[in-house]
This record gives sequence, C-alpha cells and structure tokens, in this order.
Amino acid sequence: MSGPGSGNDALVVAPILLPLATAAVMLLLGERRRRSKAVLNVASATLGLALTVALLLRVDAADAPVGWAVYLTGNWPVPYGIALVADRLSALMAVLAGSVGLAALLFAIARWQHAGTSFHVLLQLQLMGLYGAFLTADLFNLFVFFEVLLAASYGLLLHGGGAERVRAGLHYIAINLVASLLFLIGVAVLYGVTGTLNMADIAQKLPQVPTTDRGLLHAGAAILAMAFLAKAAIWPLGLWLPAAYAAASAPAAALFAILTKVGVYALLRLWALCFPAAAGASAGFGGMALVLGGIATLGFGAIGMLAAQRLGRLVAFSVIASSGTLVAAFGFGDMALAAAALFYLASSTLAGCALFLLVELLERNRQVEVGPPQFDDGNDALPAFFDAQPTADANLDDDEELLVGRAIPGALAFLGLSFTLCAMVVAGLPPLSGFIGKLAMLQALMTLGSPAALALLVLLLGAGLLAAVAFMRAGMRHFWSASERPAPRLRIVESLPVGLLVAALVLLAVHADAVLRYARATALGLQNPAQYIDTVMNTRPRAAP
Repeated sequence: MSGPGSGNDALVVAPILLPLATAAVMLLLGERRRRSKAVLNVASATLGLALTVALLLRVDAADAPVGWAVYLTGNWPVPYGIALVADRLSALMAVLAGSVGLAALLFAIARWQHAGTSFHVLLQLQLMGLYGAFLTADLFNLFVFFEVLLAASYGLLLHGGGAERVRAGLHYIAINLVASLLFLIGVAVLYGVTGTLNMADIAQKLPQVPTTDRGLLHAGAAILAMAFLAKAAIWPLGLWLPAAYAAASAPAAALFAILTKVGVYALLRLWALCFPAAAGASAGFGGMALVLGGIATLGFGAIGMLAAQRLGRLVAFSVIASSGTLVAAFGFGDMALAAAALFYLASSTLAGCALFLLVELLERNRQVEVGPPQFDDGNDALPAFFDAQPTADANLDDDEELLVGRAIPGALAFLGLSFTLCAMVVAGLPPLSGFIGKLAMLQALMTLGSPAALALLVLLLGAGLLAAVAFMRAGMRHFWSASERPAPRLRIVESLPVGLLVAALVLLAVHADAVLRYARATALGLQNPAQYIDTVMNTRPRAAP
C-alpha cells in the first residue's frame, strides 16, 4: 500500500474499472446466456460495493479530515493528468451508489432482466459512471462520467418498452442534453479563466483571477451550476422528473434514486472548493440562490406528494423534496447543518430506492404491463408479465418454493411493514433515520436564526406533515381497501433487496452517533478546502519499477 503522498492507491480506481471490465465480458457473452450474465453481474456489483466500503473505512481511518486515497491515471503529475481522489464525501456517495445498484440488480433478476436487451450491461455502465463521477478530481473527467451514466440511464429508462416510457424518456433525454451543453459551456469558461481543469488547481488559482475577469468567472460558475441544478431536479428545472421516474421500471427507478444526488454532490464539491469563506470577493457566491432554489423545490415536492394519485409519482416527488432539502441546507455554508444534511442524504437515498421497489410489488395486483417482450429466450421469459389481460397471477412466478408469505398475512405484513418504515423515514417521523436527520437540521437552523433559516425550518416541518398525509393515504388505498384483491405473492429475490434496504435504514438509526460523527468530519473537510487542495496538489507520481 502506498503512502499518503503517492498517487498509487489502486483501491480508488478499482470501483471504476470493475464495472467497465464486467460490462465488456457480458457483451462478449451475448444475450442468450442471460443466467450467466446475471450471476456475473451480481458478483461484480457485490464486489464493487465491498470495494467502496473498504475505501470508506480507509479514508475514515486517516488522520486528516479529507481524503488521502489518490490515484494518478497515466502517472501524470497534478494538474496535467487526471486524478482520482477519495475523501469522506466521495467515499460515502460511492457506498450509496453501490448499495442502490446491488438492490436494483437483485430485484431485476426476478423478471425485469427479461423485458429487454442489454439490461446487465447498462446497469454496470451506470455504476461505472456513478463511481467515476464521485471519485474524479478533474472537471472534464466529471463531464465524461456524467455522460456515461446518463447514456446508460437512457437505456434503463426505456427498458421494457411502452408508450409512456418512450414519451417520458424523450423528455428526460432532451433535458439532460441541454444540461450537458451547459456543463460544457461552463467548463470552457472556467478553463478560459483559470487555465486548468483539475478541481483542486482551479480552487487554488481562483484568488489570483484578476478583478476584470471576476465577472466572467462568476458567469462560468453560474452556467455550470445550472447544469448541476437541472440534474439535481431543482425547481423549475426538475419538472421532468416525476413523469420519468414514475414511468421507469422498478429497478431502473430504484437506481435513479441516486442520480439527483449526483447533481447535488457535484454542486457541493465545486462550491465548497471554489467559494469558501476565504475566497475573498467570491466567498459564498450563489449561496443564497441555492437556499432559495432549494426552498422552492422542497415546497414543490411537498405539494406534489400531496397531489399525487399514483404511488410512483408520490415517490418521485419525495425524491424532488429530498433534493431541495439538501441544496437549501448546503447553501447556508454552516458545518452543523451540512453534517445533518449528509446524514439525511444517506437516509433519503436508501428510502427512495426501497420505495421504488415497493411500488412494483404493491401495484402488481392492481395493473399489468402491456406490450410484448423485446427478447424471449424460450426458457426465462414470463408471458404473464406482458399479458394484456389482468389475472390473479399476473407478474407472479408459479414456483411455490420461491414464494414468501403466500397467504395474505405473510406477504402483506412484509409489504406493509416495509412501506410504513420507508414512509416514516421520508416524512421524518421518529424513531427512524429520517427523523434523526431532520431533527439535526432543525437544531442547526434554529441556531442560525436568519429569516431564510427559519423559512426552511417551517417548510421542513410542513413538508414532513404533507408527506405523512400523502403516504398514509397511499397506505390506506393499498392495504386497508384491498380486501377483495388477490393475495400478494412475493419471490425471495424480490423481497430480499427491500428487506436489506429497510434493515440499512434501521441500522442508520441504531448507529446514528457513529454516522453523525462521520458526517461532521465530512462537513469539516468541506469547510476547510485547503486540506483537500494540498492533498491533491502534493500527490507524487508513482515511482518507475
């Protein structure tokens, strides 16, 4: 293992190379060997999650509050080559990406992998883009990984076919293409002003920008922020999200639960690096815009949850509300509030992923997908899944050995408990992790005491109430009014990821002290960007063998 000053920490690049290599192997296997691809995919996703957990533990064990795990691709010195860096923030985001990716994959193995071609390859490329976006320290490389994960998400959104998915997918693609164009324009402007693309180097050179170029610098940063805000679904740039996420297949939507957090992460990373309190005339640039945009998004998401009639749209609006909460909280630039928001980020991401999977399980006996499968290997296809005529066993497997709770009490109890716990997390009800994260944010907001902080405090409480009402109404419709519907039947491979995600939410609450300690250390590192800059800029190339 290399020292802190060497760019030879292969553990940083491993989570990116693993899904890339796995996708290449699966392309060689072809579509007919789907079971082999499923096994390979699960093994790769599990190993990728284990690598990110190991990376998180390594970074957390470091003495410095920022990352020391660095890998220089091509062995070029900083800032001439591309650097991959893991600090507490990027390691946390990578673990969340691996967790939702594995959960979505396990759920898809039951039936959704049969709904179209290249599902396993697309999922691995999606994971590669997510890991790369979180671990890169180069602005243009961030754009490249953004495009990789977006290209994969286009295919995953359309997976399974259907007019609704195609319509929502076209809107999703159009919005993200515009956001990508803004991303490129913003990168070009910043490169013209600073002459570099390495994020740490940009932050180091910003104080040296002449006063005459300061307006151009701020314009480039604002354009770049617009791209990130569109990807984070901030109002009014996030109007595309409810239709797209509600139309996507259950595993795709579950994986998409972290896509908005990619935009939030990129915004937080660059804003904390480039516009800290020590940035002089540019200190805190755009902070109030982030606060106001986040407050508007939280309000929009809360009203959308209350107005949603379909469970999928309800969960999609909850994702928007969580994104707005995070952007508004980070915009204040307060360490205590940022730490609480990071705890809330982990909790809301896992809860959103679990809820999207539950949408499929809860609505399976209410409606049936229409349309022929794009691929049928003669053995694994499930004709009932694509049958236009609703039947009692639509979407269900007849192998009784794989059923959990065939009688109503077993399956319904599992679904009801999982749904209730996830809804409590989203609404911020005690004693689960959602309540802990929101309570910590409320305490920090009361300490700030500004009008904007009080507005966010009141809106957080109001949004929690509206979310509780919306999920209670949905629960009554799906559980209390379902006496005449067929008893739900679950397969182990479908219930397992939901159970694991719910267990993770419970563990977040049980070990809240340790997670909050990690979040506070992460926020401290973000508040002191000089340490991150020094870590990256002083990394040495690997010695020749």
